Amino acid sequence: MRYRLLGKSGLRVSEICLGTMTFGEDWGWGSSKEESQQVFNTFLESGGNFIDTANVYTNGNSERLLGEFIKEHRDKVVLATKYTNSAPLNDPNSGGNQRKNMVQAVEKSLKRLQTDYIDLYWLHIWDQITPIEEVMRAFDDLVRQGKVLYIGISDAPAWVVSKANTLAEFRGWTSFTGLQIEYSLVERTPERELLPMAQALGLTVTAWSPLAGGVLSGKYLDSTTTEARYNSPQMQQFLTNKERSTLIAKEVKAIANDISRSPSQVALAWLRQRSIPIIPIIGARTTTQLKDNLACLDLTLSPEQLLRLEEVSKIELGFPNEFFTKDMVKTFVYGGLKDQIDI
Repeated sequence: MRYRLLGKSGLRVSEICLGTMTFGEDWGWGSSKEESQQVFNTFLESGGNFIDTANVYTNGNSERLLGEFIKEHRDKVVLATKYTNSAPLNDPNSGGNQRKNMVQAVEKSLKRLQTDYIDLYWLHIWDQITPIEEVMRAFDDLVRQGKVLYIGISDAPAWVVSKANTLAEFRGWTSFTGLQIEYSLVERTPERELLPMAQALGLTVTAWSPLAGGVLSGKYLDSTTTEARYNSPQMQQFLTNKERSTLIAKEVKAIANDISRSPSQVALAWLRQRSIPIIPIIGARTTTQLKDNLACLDLTLSPEQLLRLEEVSKIELGFPNEFFTKDMVKTFVYGGLKDQIDI
């Protein structure tokens, strides 16, 4: 296991993040307390220190279990959790990005996690309502109080993140250091705006659902599985774009067979070899799954293998990205000397 700096900070996080949405059986498909403990221990033994959860995962049980597991390891663990979402409570302020929900959520998370600070606090989903000024000032207050050390944002448009960090830097508030997005061979649309934005702002990118809800593991290729998670957003996307997703999964499996590796390892290795560094969030329900996924750390795909995956999964970048590549545009923009300008 190697480590990376989180955004423009000095915080060192492992190159793989352990996702704990599977900790607890409250949602019908997670891991027991005993299995969750084994997954946690195995991750730490591998050198991992970056652990991700959220206030709503398994109805709060994920945080409760983590609170027990990290007692003896708190100083070495980089603990990340999230706020925004809530179970339906017939209360308009029980969810959202507003200061009231943030303050209430962080206090409850601290109690469940049995800690007095959170290393990385994520805004879970942009609510499209709360003024970004309110969000960033509220985050800054939590940092100044010592309850939160770093902040990040998940599932938000690029323009929101850009505006937030520009505002924070201008006013001397805490800026986002991390960006969490859905990203995989099946879901590559972040390449249009989100990834270039993250690179420009110096944000560390963490990818949730790096195996596209299990699609890239190959388990659905010859299966009629109808487990509970089959109705997840990732699986619904798979069903909607089944032909494309199936072609991608088959190519991943073919490469895996060629090199005697698992399809999951191939899909994760592709993520780790992107031009913009990506930290995959691995959510394993068993130690066997976790160990298999961690084996991607010593796998380097060849240029030919990367090209095969690129071709089968490529997307249209659309306007303005493809507009910039037109010869006429480049001729006018660079005075006909694009090839002679060093950048």
